[in-house]
Amino acid sequence: MSANAHPGPPTQIVWDESMLAYNFGTDHPMNPARLDLTARLAGEFGLFDRPNVAVVPPRTATDAELETVHEAGYIAAVRRVSAQPDVPDEERGLGTEDDPAFAGMHEASARLAGASLQAAEAILAGTALHAVNFGGGLHHAARDRASGFCIYNDCALAVRHLLDHGVERVLYLDVDAHHGDGTQNIFWDDPRVLTISLHETGRYLFPGTGYADETGGPGAPGSAVNVALPPYTGDAAWMRAFHAVVPQITRAFKPEVIVSQHGCDGHARDMLTSLRLSVDAQRQMMLDVAGLAREVAGGRWLATGGGGYDVYNVVPRSWTHLLAIASGEPIPLTARVPAAWLRYLRERYGQDGPPGMGDGAELWWRSWEVGYDPNDGVDRAVMATRKAVFPHYGLDPWFD
Repeated sequence: MSANAHPGPPTQIVWDESMLAYNFGTDHPMNPARLDLTARLAGEFGLFDRPNVAVVPPRTATDAELETVHEAGYIAAVRRVSAQPDVPDEERGLGTEDDPAFAGMHEASARLAGASLQAAEAILAGTALHAVNFGGGLHHAARDRASGFCIYNDCALAVRHLLDHGVERVLYLDVDAHHGDGTQNIFWDDPRVLTISLHETGRYLFPGTGYADETGGPGAPGSAVNVALPPYTGDAAWMRAFHAVVPQITRAFKPEVIVSQHGCDGHARDMLTSLRLSVDAQRQMMLDVAGLAREVAGGRWLATGGGGYDVYNVVPRSWTHLLAIASGEPIPLTARVPAAWLRYLRERYGQDGPPGMGDGAELWWRSWEVGYDPNDGVDRAVMATRKAVFPHYGLDPWFD
């Protein structure tokens, strides 16, 4: 923090190297190097030393805590496979290509889950206004099975903990390139939770869900909001979609806390998706979420990581921006990547890193108020979502 700057909001970051134990193997896309490199880049920028920041180690979630969103039989299955990784349980998604079994799987997964619970506890206690678990964001895990690199759903656990301790309305906002299906389904019929997911359409991308007509269960109509965007959407159209849906619904719902998942796998360099976004756009979304939290939730904001598989170039920059924004002083896109971090990247991983903290993108997008273009695939996706959910909030799909 610069010498003349005022301290930012009280911020808790849950991190230590024990979180690197969530490791599916060297050939798996979910490489724990992405957490190591994020923490080291954040450290080089002095983010952990900001006077308003508390860095705390994660605790391991108990089985009782995990059972608030997962079936007891599933947790027992994770424990069995964790102890005997050569005996998979593929029916529950354990020991599959996406979620390979490994010794200590339960403990490593419960530790990431506990980190998000700690973030929620800090917000509830008022010791933090913002809290970040960049090792979390495991949004595909279902009540009864693993899915998509995710064993326990830390996002859902954090939301449930907030609800169980007096919060009446929680917004869960997911900007990962993949649909936040696990979290949506866990709260499908709970009107206290609004889930919003912007993602690449399931017509082409795992998990194949997240269409505009998925709007919540019979007891919570309009509680699920999905914007399913076409491949090669790009920055301008992505930001247009975000601003055509998220602020309006958020203001109407009036959440008391925002929980956001910041998977950065929509980046143009990511090998698993095709949205073609920049770090610049990802950073802008973080700023927008922080602004919405200030506007509607008294500043209360819990942020997690998520997907992101360019582990050397994209993930550390994107999540370092997240940590800087959450702790109150963004890092400029024009900032240079510290030389010490680049040396570490070369010496430890044999990789060359990016020179700067931005991609040099031109961040401009057309406001929805400019008008709807029925010939544009992104506009059609946005309008489908607005027609499906805006009336539940007294909003006009065409004009609000």
